[in-house]
Amino acid sequence: MGSLKTEEDLKVSNEAILYVNGVRRLLSDGLAHFTLLEYLRDIGLTGTKLGCGEGGCGACTVMVSQYDRILKKCSHYAINACLAPLYSVEGMHVITVEGLGSCKRGLHPVQESLARAHGSQCGFCTPGFVMSMYALLRSSQTPPSEEQIEECLAGNLCRCTGYRPIFDAFRVFAKTSNDLYTGVSSLSLEEGKSVCPSTGKPCSCNLSNTNDKCVGGDNGYEPTSYNEIDGTKYTERELIFPPELLLRTPTSLNLTGFGGLMWYRPLTLQHVLDLKAKYTDAKLLVGNTEVGIEMRLKRMPYRVLISVMHVPELNVLGAKDDGLEIGAAVRLSDLMNFFKKVVTERAAHETLSCKAFIEQLKWFAGTQIRNAASVGGNICTASPISDLNPLWMAARAKFRIIDAKGNIRTVLAENFFLPGYRKVNLASGEILLSVFLPWNRTFEFVKEFKQSHRRDDDIAIVNAGIRVHLQEHSENCVVADASIFYGGVAPYSLAATKTKEFLIGKNWNQDLLQNALKVLQKDILLKEDAPGGMVEFRKSLTLSFFFKFFLWVSHQMDSVKESIPSSHLSAVHSVHRPPVTGSQDYEIRKRGTSVGSPEVHLSARLQVTGEAEYADDTPMPPNGLHAALVLSKKPHARIIKIDDSEAISSPGFVSLFLAKDVPSDNKIGPVVADEDLFAVDYVTCVGQVIGVVVADTHENAKIAARKVIVEYEELPAILSIRDAINARSFHPNTEKCLSKGDVDHCFQSGQCDRIIEGEVQMGGQEHFYLEPHSTLIWTVDGGNEVHMISSSQAPQKHQKYVSHVLGLPMSKVVCKTKRIGGGFGGKETRSAFIAAAASVPSYLLNRPVKITLDRDVDMMITGQRHSFLGKYKVGFTNEGRVLALDLEIYNNAGNSLDLSLAILERAMFHSDNVYEIPNMRVMGRACFTNFPSHTAFRGFGGPQGLLIAENWIQRIAVELKMSPEKIREINFQGEGSILHYGQIVQYSTLAPLWNELKLSCDFAKARKEVDEFNSHNRWRKRGIAMIPNKFGISFTTKLMNQAGALVQVYTDGTVLVTHGGVEMGQGLHTKVAQIAASAFHIPLSSVFISDTSTDKVPNASPTAASASSDMYGAAVLDACEQIMERMEPIASKHNFNSFAEIEGAFIQGLGWVALEELKWGDEAHKWIPSGCLYTCGPGAYKIPSVNDVPFKFNVSLLKGHPNVKAIHSSKAVGEPPFFLASAVLFAIKDAIIAARSEMGHNEWFPLDSPATPERIRMACLDELLSSFVNSDFHPKLSV
Repeated sequence: MGSLKTEEDLKVSNEAILYVNGVRRLLSDGLAHFTLLEYLRDIGLTGTKLGCGEGGCGACTVMVSQYDRILKKCSHYAINACLAPLYSVEGMHVITVEGLGSCKRGLHPVQESLARAHGSQCGFCTPGFVMSMYALLRSSQTPPSEEQIEECLAGNLCRCTGYRPIFDAFRVFAKTSNDLYTGVSSLSLEEGKSVCPSTGKPCSCNLSNTNDKCVGGDNGYEPTSYNEIDGTKYTERELIFPPELLLRTPTSLNLTGFGGLMWYRPLTLQHVLDLKAKYTDAKLLVGNTEVGIEMRLKRMPYRVLISVMHVPELNVLGAKDDGLEIGAAVRLSDLMNFFKKVVTERAAHETLSCKAFIEQLKWFAGTQIRNAASVGGNICTASPISDLNPLWMAARAKFRIIDAKGNIRTVLAENFFLPGYRKVNLASGEILLSVFLPWNRTFEFVKEFKQSHRRDDDIAIVNAGIRVHLQEHSENCVVADASIFYGGVAPYSLAATKTKEFLIGKNWNQDLLQNALKVLQKDILLKEDAPGGMVEFRKSLTLSFFFKFFLWVSHQMDSVKESIPSSHLSAVHSVHRPPVTGSQDYEIRKRGTSVGSPEVHLSARLQVTGEAEYADDTPMPPNGLHAALVLSKKPHARIIKIDDSEAISSPGFVSLFLAKDVPSDNKIGPVVADEDLFAVDYVTCVGQVIGVVVADTHENAKIAARKVIVEYEELPAILSIRDAINARSFHPNTEKCLSKGDVDHCFQSGQCDRIIEGEVQMGGQEHFYLEPHSTLIWTVDGGNEVHMISSSQAPQKHQKYVSHVLGLPMSKVVCKTKRIGGGFGGKETRSAFIAAAASVPSYLLNRPVKITLDRDVDMMITGQRHSFLGKYKVGFTNEGRVLALDLEIYNNAGNSLDLSLAILERAMFHSDNVYEIPNMRVMGRACFTNFPSHTAFRGFGGPQGLLIAENWIQRIAVELKMSPEKIREINFQGEGSILHYGQIVQYSTLAPLWNELKLSCDFAKARKEVDEFNSHNRWRKRGIAMIPNKFGISFTTKLMNQAGALVQVYTDGTVLVTHGGVEMGQGLHTKVAQIAASAFHIPLSSVFISDTSTDKVPNASPTAASASSDMYGAAVLDACEQIMERMEPIASKHNFNSFAEIEGAFIQGLGWVALEELKWGDEAHKWIPSGCLYTCGPGAYKIPSVNDVPFKFNVSLLKGHPNVKAIHSSKAVGEPPFFLASAVLFAIKDAIIAARSEMGHNEWFPLDSPATPERIRMACLDELLSSFVNSDFHPKLSV
């Protein structure tokens, strides 16, 4: 192969063309550093959101349409705009949520369906879900199945709805009948029209939804006349692929970006090789899914990027006589579809490797990542946890490597990955050309394995590819060849070579299994301090994978099959999960014009079209600046020196502001002013704010902030609750005690038949609101006033903080909030210091300043749910009646008090749950630790207190060998019970609720079915639990239980309402508007809710404590009644958004008890830098995704028991449902009890929250674990 360039290569362009929503865009040179997301938002298309910046949340999803000149067709696929380089979509058509429909033009069916199904709450994630579903429909030749819909949403996260209403919204598009699919009969269609499988609408493309031809609207305009979702007009046409791009001849690109970055897009292999020879350190990329992360999060200074997605030789996909050839630039989604096609065409035994890859790819990242990432990119990254590399190695794959001179050499996959972190067998100037995957031989078995924290879109803890080739000799099967490769147990994909050597020549039987496990245990070794932790769990997985592989192979071999006990077959079959279904059972009591009606969220249609504005969507005023924080890198240290010399010379730098620059008081805090706005002399946590940098762009501000060098003298740090207890490190005046009866006398008098003592510890939880903290702040009237738009649950706190640090009266500071993209308590107090930090440069420079935190910074510095430690002593009778409880509760408050005392007190209030305890003493302490201050989170300490109670309740059941449900019933509180803080229980609905639930779910039958299943399955267990919950509503600080509203009536009959609450997805504005509409007997459409603003309603309480609907609803009603002389009685209000809020709270609670684990640099995780948060993004911190939703999700509201103490008999649904998810934790524990009992372990054992896969597995004692861990082994937890 020569070095001459082709004619195509000689046509090098330094400008690029892109179509966005049908509009031609000319991209100038100099934008190589831009992502597609940055560009879209820069041109005003702010419907596409920045949620994480690492392709983990899906809020930035857009659809890309690309014309394939070889296949002569267009492909449509969803990608993450936050990772896609702007120039990577040159010559393509990008469609954003704004391109589908709008409130003025009409909504697209996907948008309308989601809005009407109550599938949008805060709305920040909504455009991403819309675009994922739209891309699926545009790319599908026939209507997708429900499973395909769920799979396409796996790369999208939602923190509000619980996903069920989103499934319901999109399920209509999965119908296979034209009538059901569109809601219109085929007999009623206009002549010449049929139903388009792309849109589910009548159109003139003449393709029915069972047609197997390619569709997608690229043959011309397809008129869509009716919106069958609700019958309203939808006059927009589906956007076609631009004709210019069909006819345009691609050219090579040679473009530049910030800091000397160079971007090349060659069109031939030789051009790629020439560039690689010239720039040996250049990074080849297709989707930028790895390089983009490295450049943003790891600050890798790559200067030359070569996009190879358009090189034909690297995009080969073909079958040969001896196997498959796969080009290095082939996208993973195309690879998956190719394998599926091959499986249908070849003999079953030949394609076991293909099937293994299909299954592994299903759980590889999300759809958007698979649509962008390439085969070669994943291989050459050589990640030690790559899901695919162990499979390539096991499946005998060969890698073809080419150099600049055209020389090709072939390397076995197992020899490509070299010892060491991300080292591969590629010489300078060489690139991976293709992969050859051989067909499988008869009796050759290949299987994939992966264990992650979450099934969908998660990196592996450990993965494996295992292959064995058997030959029949007489009545035995003998191992002729084998391969065993693991990821996640070394800095590279590791071969179990000793185990392989042992297997070869042995008979495939139980003796082989037992002896191979012994060899394997010594073959794969992990050091105690191995990065990633979970050493024992990871070691157990290597054994479990091989054990499951043995069973899987044996089950397919007739000569061995009979030796496998039927109870072991549950380890062979994968779990099949049916599509999500659910029901909502409630009582409608409607009066008036709106109250009681299941109204759509007032902002739903704005949210599904991307037109709803959030803080960061606000256009920057002229002369505006961007701010970035200078943060501490040490948990506890004295500041020796701050050097800003490098920052000053950084591009776009304007100024650095420190504590000395604060105009008034540097001390802040919501209750006690114990925080420094900017650190003075000392830092007390990693992430503490030292100063703020302002620059001309967001990126320049961040770069300059990183260049501020701080010199420290490190000091000892307190990094856990136990450290704090040992050091007596408690926040001042936070030691509290509540008591009832005489606990000591009860224990000493002999009244208790049994007394038990124990501990309960639970980790914290990240709020993970999809919208990061953001504030735009500017001065008015020559700098005498300050105005801001903030993402906050408490605008008045922003007003107060800014007023305090600037020395301005509160009357001259205004904070407005239109809506926020989720809060859950995380934006109650911890957003205020960010606004205050930005206010200093804005005030002093008299210029607008915007600050928006990156996801990793947001998670690192703004606090989480408190971790808790509870120490209990419980006395009870042999019948199970509790007589006394002595309880000590500690929370990890962090380095400032914030709201930790109130959170501690609420935990103490809830520590009895629903149980009558005659003698009770609860001590509470808020621990000072060297972590960022922890803060409010849904439940506000209540769930932690409740969880402690349910732990000792279950332990009593174990001690007495009774069912936990029986223990609970014996100890229920009743009407008139006096609680340990003096409140008398009134209007108790506990008994009817409990009995109705037992009846509706047929608990006794379910318990029997679970026990029956467990008795027949050794390696898969089920559990069941039923948990009650008593939750206190409103603020415990009584003065905060007040609200204000401003109601204005206009001469045209419309009403403008402003109140002090913040809309964050819970439907507060909708409920308030319903109350006003019913009060005035007008349609809901005649009521408009304005921004929450401190100059309209002063001194408002935060939108929190599940009381906002009652408080602000009552305030609005009072205002209406003052306007109206008389108002007719109005009955209970219901809002369908309430069901989504209940489900969302439950799923968020599920994450807390079973999935979401914060890992800090502490004694339990020495591999993490001291005081640092490791789980600071969606890559490492996993909230529930679509695959974690109960596949049968039923919600019922108790009927016939109105709440006499709330507005229109309403009931809080924000926080109480959260703890109901603890039933998942105790059902898991019930299943573990069944597993342990088979090994003779019937004693009590602790199970910390969250019950992650690690904790579940290590608690299930069995023969695979007993050889290297003790029965009392306890996985580590940051508490």
